Amino acid sequence: MVEYSKLSRNTDMIKLYSEKILALATEIPFTDCLASPDVSITKRSPVCGSTIKIELVLRNEKILKFSQNVKACALGQAAASIVGDVVIGLSKDDIQLAHDQLITMLTQNGQIPDKPFEKFEVLLPAKDYRNRHASIMLSLEAILAGLDTLN
Repeated sequence: MVEYSKLSRNTDMIKLYSEKILALATEIPFTDCLASPDVSITKRSPVCGSTIKIELVLRNEKILKFSQNVKACALGQAAASIVGDVVIGLSKDDIQLAHDQLITMLTQNGQIPDKPFEKFEVLLPAKDYRNRHASIMLSLEAILAGLDTLN
């Protein structure tokens, strides 16, 4: 006999890994390395072991070219996919705002991040899974860390 609490947790996990999240995880853009990046950085989450390597080419303090190599769970991959879809043309301030809004959404029941990051709404079910937050935040944190190396 299956305990109700185990069944409930399985149902919650199924909701967490929705078709939309899994689709995003399989459609990560900009996975080819850049020839001459201005920034190349690898970031690893000590919480879950997820890693991401990002490369950036900047012009006028905005992201002109972007590359990412993501080794993460489906949630981290989905987040990287969302970031990759909109990152070109954005500034450090744009990335910082998205980072701050996403962490607030996950940890403080905050609003969904502003455009162009509104697709993070798909990750709302993850707010109850704190151990997954580090993987979700990894792509934005890597970009910020990379941009900080230029200062």
